[in-house]
Amino acid sequence: MSFLRVFRKYSATFWASNVIELFERWAWYGFYMAFALYLVNSKDTGALGFSQAQKGIIMGTGSMLLYLLPVITGAIADKMGYKRMLFLSFTLYVSGFFMIKSFDTFGWIFFAFIWTCVGGAFFKPVISAMISRTTNEETASIGFGIFYMMVNIGGFIGPFITGIILQKSWDYVFYTSMLAIGVNYLITFLFFRDPISQTGGTSIGRSILQALHNIWITLLNWKYLLFLVIMILFWTAFNQLYYSFPVFVDQWVDTGVIYQGIHSVFPWLARAIGTSEGTITAVTLSSMDSFFIIIFQILVSAFVMRFRPLAAMMGGILVLAGGVGLMFSGQNGWLILLGILVFSLGEMASSPKFTEYVGRIAPEDKKALYMGTSFLPVAAGHQLAGWLSGGVFERIADKYYLLHLEVERRGLHLPEVSETFSKNDFWQEAARQMGLNHAELNLLLWENYHPSHIWYLFSGLAVSAVVFLWLYDRFILGRSR
Repeated sequence: MSFLRVFRKYSATFWASNVIELFERWAWYGFYMAFALYLVNSKDTGALGFSQAQKGIIMGTGSMLLYLLPVITGAIADKMGYKRMLFLSFTLYVSGFFMIKSFDTFGWIFFAFIWTCVGGAFFKPVISAMISRTTNEETASIGFGIFYMMVNIGGFIGPFITGIILQKSWDYVFYTSMLAIGVNYLITFLFFRDPISQTGGTSIGRSILQALHNIWITLLNWKYLLFLVIMILFWTAFNQLYYSFPVFVDQWVDTGVIYQGIHSVFPWLARAIGTSEGTITAVTLSSMDSFFIIIFQILVSAFVMRFRPLAAMMGGILVLAGGVGLMFSGQNGWLILLGILVFSLGEMASSPKFTEYVGRIAPEDKKALYMGTSFLPVAAGHQLAGWLSGGVFERIADKYYLLHLEVERRGLHLPEVSETFSKNDFWQEAARQMGLNHAELNLLLWENYHPSHIWYLFSGLAVSAVVFLWLYDRFILGRSR
C-alpha cells in the first residue's frame, strides 16, 4: 500500500525523464553494441573494414570523452536550462548517427563518433539531475530504482532489435537510433518541465572553472585517488563487453547451437530473432547482459546488501572476472551465454556498490564533489579498453590477422585487402588455396593460434583490481569501511 502511495507522488516530469532515458539508452546501445562490428567487419557486408587498432582508437577516445565531459556539460546545463540542453543533445545525437552512417573514412568516422559522444555528454548529467530534483528522501530509493530499470530496458531493447535488423542493412541500425531520439524530441516538448527558471549569477565559464577546481581539490585526497586508479582496471575489463566481445563472437563462436535450442522449443521465436543461416547475431547475444540485469538485479542487491560495500565490490568483480573468462574462452554458444550470465551477476554486485562506496567514504560536506569524480576511472577505463581491444586484441585474437600469419607461414600469394578486395575476399581466397572450407579454416586458426588466450588478459585485469582493492582495504585504509 505504501509502495502505491509513493508511486502517486512522482510528477509528470519524473516519468517523462525516465521515458526519455529509456529511449536514449535504446538509441545509444542499439548503435553502440554493434559499433565495433560496423567498424571492423568486411566492407562487402556494408561495414567499414577498419583494423582492430583503428576501432580501438575511435571507440576508446570517443567513449572516454563521453564520461569525462559531463563535469563541464553539467555546469553548462545549470546555466542554459535542462530543456535546451536536451534538445541540443538530441540534435547532436541524430546528426552524429547520420554522419556515422554516411562517412566511410577513418578520419571522418572518428570525427562523427566524437560528435555523437559530445551529444551523450550533454545528455548524461541532465537526466541524472532531473531524477534527483524530482524525488525526495521518501521517494528517492524507488525513484532511482525505476531509473536504473529504464536504463536496462533500453539497454536490452536497443541491441536486441539491432541484432535482427542489421541482417537487412546497416543503415537500418542508424535509422532506428535516430527514430528513438526523435521520440525523445516529442516527449521533451510535450511533457518535460524545466526546473531551471533563471540563468543569472556566475557565467558558464566561471561555473566550469569552479567545477574543475572542485575536482582538483577532491583528488588531493590521495587515498581516494588511489581507489579511483585501482578501479580503472575494473572498468577496462568491464568495457570489453562493448569493444571486443561482439567481434570475438562474430569471428569465432558457433551461435547456431543456441538457435537450434530455441527452435526446438519455440520455432517462431528462433526464426524471429535468428539469421537466415540459423545463428544468433553477436549483438543479440550481447543484449542478454541487460536482460539478465532486469531479471536478477533485485535479488542480487538483496544478497549483497549484507556485505560491506568494498567487500561486495571485490566479490562482484571476482565473479565478473569468471564471466569474462567464459565469454572469451570457447566456441560453444551456450558456454558464451553462461559467461554473459556470470558477467552480469558480477556487474550487478559490483557496479552499484562502486557508487555506494564513493558516497560512504566522502566527507559529509563533499559528497557531491566525490560523486562527481567517480566517473573519472570510467573514462580512463574506456580509453585503456580501446587500446587493448585494438592492436593487442588484433595480434592475439583477430581472425584476419591470424589468417595473414598462416598465409605468410605457408608462402601463399594473396592480394592485400583493399577497396576492391575485401576481408571476406581474402578469407575465401585463402581457404581456396589451402583446400579448406570456411569452418575448417576457422578451426585450424583456433587450434593453432589460440585466440581464446585473450581471456587471460581481460580476466587478469579484473582479478588484479580485486587484489589491489584487498591490499588497499587492508593496508591503506587499515580498517573496515
